Amino acid sequence: MTDDSWLVVGLGNPGPNYAANRHNVGEMVVAELGAKYNAKFKNHKANAMVAEVKLKATRLVLAGTNTYMNNSGGPVANLLKYFKIAPANLIVIHDELDLPFDSIRLKFAGGHGGHNGLRDIISAIGTAEFTRVRIGIGRPPGRQDPADFVLNNFSATEKKNLPVILTEASDAVEEIVGKGLVAAQQRFHSAQPSQ
Repeated sequence: MTDDSWLVVGLGNPGPNYAANRHNVGEMVVAELGAKYNAKFKNHKANAMVAEVKLKATRLVLAGTNTYMNNSGGPVANLLKYFKIAPANLIVIHDELDLPFDSIRLKFAGGHGGHNGLRDIISAIGTAEFTRVRIGIGRPPGRQDPADFVLNNFSATEKKNLPVILTEASDAVEEIVGKGLVAAQQRFHSAQPSQ
């Protein structure tokens, strides 16, 4: 296993019908990171789209799975194995119903909180000890089913703020890799309402 490589996975569902959904915000962040480095994503045999970039001396493997969210674990496990990266150097970016829209929280380890993508990854790699970049999408209004809510696109108002959130989340990934999780938490948590 190498310490100078990180796997950064953005969770989402494949295909154009899902691309702008709240549930795909993790994939949006990975695309933002890729654009920052002019990276070209290619199909990988692990059933994922992958791009490799360099952050100073560190290799970042950026990935989005070609599977549905609930089956993210297999591709993530295969990518860790293929690139010889330990789970401790895995960063998973995902949507979070329990955080208000426009907030980002960074954490290491913990449960899946009912998030099926995280549940499948934890099951497939055999540990929950990896870093998560949690992007708040808020709770559904009224009695709307959360399952429907996450598969809807962001509202017109939310779309105005979305580019800022994607940039902040991609900056947070770089901060985690470059300066460590605690430094990243101090920078990105202090700028937002506490959760």
